[in-house]
Amino acid sequence: MSDSMLKARMKNLLLLIPNLVMLCGKLMVDPRVPTKERMLVAGAIVYALLPVDFIPDMLPFVGQIDDAYLIALSLLRLTTVANPNVVREHWRGGGDVVELIGATATIAAKFLPKRLRRVLTAHVESTGAAKSLKGPLLVERAPRAEPRSQNRAQ
Repeated sequence: MSDSMLKARMKNLLLLIPNLVMLCGKLMVDPRVPTKERMLVAGAIVYALLPVDFIPDMLPFVGQIDDAYLIALSLLRLTTVANPNVVREHWRGGGDVVELIGATATIAAKFLPKRLRRVLTAHVESTGAAKSLKGPLLVERAPRAEPRSQNRAQ
């Protein structure tokens, strides 16, 4: 790998979370993004900016894993609901942002404890297309039906 290519990759890596936060900010004002998705992205931004979260940001590297994971999950969900080209249009980093977001979520998930992953993904589930990154990756889980009480006429 050439020095210039290595420098470009390091720059993209170092600017990943700031670029993702900038992307989220731009998506917040795009009228093509549904309101519900804007709210989820806003929640991810607030979570990333707050110093108090599941893994404190004061811990180098590990503290940013949960932030990157939650931002990536909210953006993956957005790409399944809105046109992925809307997300690509606002990206200022290197590479294909949709593939980068999928890879970020996959890699970050490997560093997070299972219980924490379950908490962060409580309302989304994989659709099985995570390996190809071409189809929907995350969909909202349908609300669980309340068990009906059976009233028997006697």
